[in-house]
Amino acid sequence: MSTAVIGPAFMTPTVRLTRRGRLVLTVVLLGLLLAAFTMFGSTSAASGDAGEPIPTRTVMVQEGDTLWGIASGVAEPGEVREMVHHIEQLNALSGASVNVGQELAVPVE
Repeated sequence: MSTAVIGPAFMTPTVRLTRRGRLVLTVVLLGLLLAAFTMFGSTSAASGDAGEPIPTRTVMVQEGDTLWGIASGVAEPGEVREMVHHIEQLNALSGASVNVGQELAVPVE
């Protein structure tokens, strides 16, 4: 008499990760994701070309001068606010305050 086999003839082994294995896999995947973001996510839009230099003249701040007053002497009517901002950018100023004796680069237009 022969015995009958019930169920699949070949059992496929299941792969199980231990807690440590899951931790290692998670850390590796996060590292790869971080590397991908670093390589592809931080592309610079600068072309390296500075363009045409802006012609400027140097103005020394006198007693009673304000940045608005200096800008209004150079700017077209109605464009003083933009000129103040432009002078701030040219001279790396953090605000509109200026000191007596300070030299400012002012665009020549």
